[in-house]
Amino acid sequence: MKHLLLGFIFGISISFISWIVGMVLNGILVKTEYYKTLSNLNFIESKALNKNIGIGYFKWIVKNTFFKFFNQKIKLENRKVDLTEIRNEMTLSEISHLIGFIFVTVFAIYKSFTLSLVFGLTMMIPNIYMNLYPSLLQQENKRRINKLMKRNIKKEANPL
Repeated sequence: MKHLLLGFIFGISISFISWIVGMVLNGILVKTEYYKTLSNLNFIESKALNKNIGIGYFKWIVKNTFFKFFNQKIKLENRKVDLTEIRNEMTLSEISHLIGFIFVTVFAIYKSFTLSLVFGLTMMIPNIYMNLYPSLLQQENKRRINKLMKRNIKKEANPL
């Protein structure tokens, strides 16, 4: 029981730290030729699977709690926003969270072997909700933005 509680608390703490690690490493990755490939990641394409794992509930939580104040650059407030810029911000957020997820996962694996399996696995619970789900949500949002961008391109090419 002790490892369960401590693993969860430690998981929350290291997940917050992983956000900073993700932003720093993402800042370095942006300057590489591989970033374009990374910016088009799409782990779960199925809307049904996204629904089944609870991305819709997670989206509601982000939109209706204090989390909505975290990244103010990712907002569609009106129709005159630059969708490319919003998509780029979503990509930065997605990849930063993905890096954070990998960082904590490596740490959890290490702790599973050095301390206890329960501790390591319990660390993964906050990591999934604080890093993996935000990354998956950004991927879903980017798919929606991509559709809007394609629609706008078609309207510009054929204004009638």
